Amino acid sequence: MKTKFLFPNHFERIGWFILLPSSFLGLLNFFEILEFNFLEINVFAIYSEMFPSSSTTFGVVSNNIANEIFGILFIIGAIFIGFSNEKYEDEFIAKVRTESLVWSIYANYIILIFCMLFFFELGFFYVMIFNMFTVLTFFIIRFKYMIYMSQKNLNDEK
Repeated sequence: MKTKFLFPNHFERIGWFILLPSSFLGLLNFFEILEFNFLEINVFAIYSEMFPSSSTTFGVVSNNIANEIFGILFIIGAIFIGFSNEKYEDEFIAKVRTESLVWSIYANYIILIFCMLFFFELGFFYVMIFNMFTVLTFFIIRFKYMIYMSQKNLNDEK
């Protein structure tokens, strides 16, 4: 089956190669277990607000870009994994991919609604940071699980 918007199959391997280290290093950096002080540089900001009083609009600010680098790498890796052709792409795979994407969006927003009700202030800010990555994460987990289960059921029938 020819699909327009999917990457070639080998991009999935590249995605895993990008996603796993960026996830690990990003979490270590987020929880301040490992710091990347050499990535403290001046960057252009459309808007930046420093607590408690100073803000910058269309200016240069000093920022450690480690979070940005790991976040962007995570997103690129997850997109490569989730949206690469399977070795044998057919209508069934396309259906599982679509259902997994819809399921991941539902699951993501159910969790977000729960967090809106029970997390506040800085805790909710942390929820929103992780929420940027959960749709792709839930999608990959469910899609790969459903493909695995369908192959397992197919092998059991033989």
